[in-house]
Order: sequence, then structure tokens, then C-alpha cells
Amino acid sequence: VLRDEFRQPPGDVVVAAGEPAVLECVPPRGHPEPSVSWKKNGVRVSDKDTRLTIRGGKLMVASTHKSDAGVYVCVATNVVGERDSEPAELVVF
Repeated sequence: VLRDEFRQPPGDVVVAAGEPAVLECVPPRGHPEPSVSWKKNGVRVSDKDTRLTIRGGKLMVASTHKSDAGVYVCVATNVVGERDSEPAELVVF
């Protein structure tokens, strides 16, 4: 089972360069419980970038760069399939 509705979709975030940013996401209810990953501008976010942490659905950027700005989508995945959240914009000024 994987419901359509995200319990908490990400919202737009505005930060100054160098500040941390947190994009929140609570995936839809599912069985098994869905895992969360993120896409930025349609491309899956890699956790190889040491400034990025994905924990409990949240995407945390330790120190934002101008290049982090973009449109982010929270992706919930389980055996049934995957659901994309509404897009949220990260603005870095």
C-alpha cells in the first residue's frame, strides 16, 4: 500500500548563502513504510555530497551555496511504487 497524500509535503525555503537549510517531508502512509529520497530539478540528490544529509525524510543542507538553489521534490518509495511530492523551491540569496 502507498497512499497518494504526503503527510507533510516540503515547503519553499529562503536562506542566505552559507546558512543551513532544511526541507521537511513526511511521506504518505504506506505498508511497508516508504523510504524517502529527494530530487533537485528532476535529478536524484546524492548523499555523496558531504553538505547534504537526508534523515527521517528531512533534507538538510549544512552550508548553502548559490548552486543549491532549485526545485526540490520529496520522493516516497516502497514495493508498490513511488510518489513525488509537490515541488518546493529553495532560494539562496
